Amino acid sequence: MAAAGDGPWLDDAAGRLVRPYTVSNGRTRPSTALDLMSQVMVTGATPLGYLGPEHTQVLDLCRAPVPVAEVAAHLKLPVAVTKVLLADLLDCGALTTKPPAFHHSPTDRALLEAVLDGLRRQL
Repeated sequence: MAAAGDGPWLDDAAGRLVRPYTVSNGRTRPSTALDLMSQVMVTGATPLGYLGPEHTQVLDLCRAPVPVAEVAAHLKLPVAVTKVLLADLLDCGALTTKPPAFHHSPTDRALLEAVLDGLRRQL
């Protein structure tokens, strides 16, 4: 039975009825390299051609800068599929991206040790 407002593509017991690979037309690799923390945002340009419902959802989500990982979480799709959808929108100029901004190197040893110490204190 479909959940209210979700239409025929979602079933309470079975989950998503359309498999993720169909959302990306079987593609598994995006045309643009995207990091999980890359920020994506709409440009205001109208994409030409057919957009699936997931593409439209992405455009609604990205009115403000959003990390790729967060877009995947909102769509409830695997990150690989989400990256393909985002690349489609980047290719047609509907989205723009910028790399994540780190004040320090994300692999800085002192930073990682501080995180580890904080986690140990929580346990």
